[in-house]
Parts: sequence; structure tokens; C-alpha cells
Amino acid sequence: MAGFFIALLSGALMSIQGVFNTQVTKTTGEYVSNAWVQFSALAVCLGVWFFAGRDSFGAIARVEPKYMLLGGVIGAGITWTVIRSMEQLGPAKAALLIVIAQLIVAYLIELAGLFGVEKEPLEWRKVGGMALALIGVAIFQWK
Repeated sequence: MAGFFIALLSGALMSIQGVFNTQVTKTTGEYVSNAWVQFSALAVCLGVWFFAGRDSFGAIARVEPKYMLLGGVIGAGITWTVIRSMEQLGPAKAALLIVIAQLIVAYLIELAGLFGVEKEPLEWRKVGGMALALIGVAIFQWK
């Protein structure tokens, strides 16, 4: 049950962060804004590590496969695309499309068993849920 609430919190924080980052971008530009987001995240993580963590940074060298270390690069891309989509579509439409894309890609990763994720069988109920979500996007966009 904790995972459910953490996921809800994550979604809420992503929406708030997207709005904040979009507003910062209006003053600083998208690359300065993105750099600030990544730098401030690093500072927070280092602070928490200093007081509560102390896991070895050397463990990074043992991560396999090495392409798994691209999460930060992907994170920079996420920040940039969230800023741009919220700027062009507004927070609600952008968040809706982002969540739908996350759902579809995550399910495809599970179906194919990509990136070390356990392969799952196709479930038509889940496909139907995604179709319903896409219908929801259409209704949300309808004028």
C-alpha cells in the first residue's frame, strides 16, 4: 500500500516540478533551467547521502550493463521535454499525455522483458485499460 501512495506523491511532485521548471525557464532559458534542476537534485542527494546514506560511490563501477548508468542523461531529457510540453500544452494536457506515454512504454517494457525487468504475458484487460486511458485523453482534448 505504501508503494501506491508513493506513486501518487511522485505524480503530484512531477506536475508541480514541471510548472516550476517552466516558470524558471521563462527567465533563464531551457538549458540553464535544466542545469539548475539537475544541480539542485545532486546537491539534495549529496546532502541526504552525507547525513543518512554512506553507500559507496565505488559501487557505480560495478553496475552492469553499463548503459544502465544513463539514467541521469535520460533525466535531463525528461526535464527538458516536460518543460517544453508544459510550455506548449499547459500543465494538465502535458501531464496527461506524459502519464499515458509512461503507461504504454512501461507496459511494453514488461511485455518484452527489457532492461532486466521480468517478462510478463499480454493481458487484454491491461490493453483495454490503456485504450480507455487514450479515450480519456481524447475526451480531455475535445473542444
